[in-house]
Amino acid sequence: MHAQEVNLKSRHEFIAAYLSRSAEVITHTGESCSESIAQAAHIITECFENNGKLMICGNGGSAAESQHMAAELTHRLSAAVEWRALPAIALTTDTSLLTECADDYGFESIFKRQIEALGRSGDVLLGISTSGSSANVVAAMRQARKQDLKTLALVGSSGEMVTLADCAICIPDADPQSIQEAQLVVIHILCAIVEQGIVIPQSDERAAVIDQVKRINPTESLA
Repeated sequence: MHAQEVNLKSRHEFIAAYLSRSAEVITHTGESCSESIAQAAHIITECFENNGKLMICGNGGSAAESQHMAAELTHRLSAAVEWRALPAIALTTDTSLLTECADDYGFESIFKRQIEALGRSGDVLLGISTSGSSANVVAAMRQARKQDLKTLALVGSSGEMVTLADCAICIPDADPQSIQEAQLVVIHILCAIVEQGIVIPQSDERAAVIDQVKRINPTESLA
């Protein structure tokens, strides 16, 4: 066998092993986190129903996931149903604010300062981190608690954010990439459950949503 063929085979083996590992972490997440995911979804849904807003923050890949989730909720999750735009804000996008705040007060304050300005009692803050200990997210969660916001954490297996959260979703793994992959799945599940709770579609739209829910969870039913 030529060296190129060996290299190609090893790449295919790597790809298969990586995907298998990712699927394993996601499966374990479902086994250990279903209750906390359901609780977090309830908190978010209740917030929207009471005219509150969801604020989301994180760093790096977690910043991207914050923006992804905000887009899914403010726009829509799927084309199966139209729903009202929901007030979800990623605190990671305003570069002028982020850099000015970091320059004057330090990087730790970039999310905290926005909570001071925007947070109101009844709102929800979701902090995302693979380590669970990102200093600027921790500071934001502490400020949120001072202002009577509900706090959620989407993290790895541990970290200070867990102790500051009304509900913590802890991905049962230590590898940052695997944690982020599972976190994205959790974000989609949260949005899907919020969609079920907020939207009350009729006729064909309702049938489409029920079909979508059954694909996500065959045992789920909508009254």
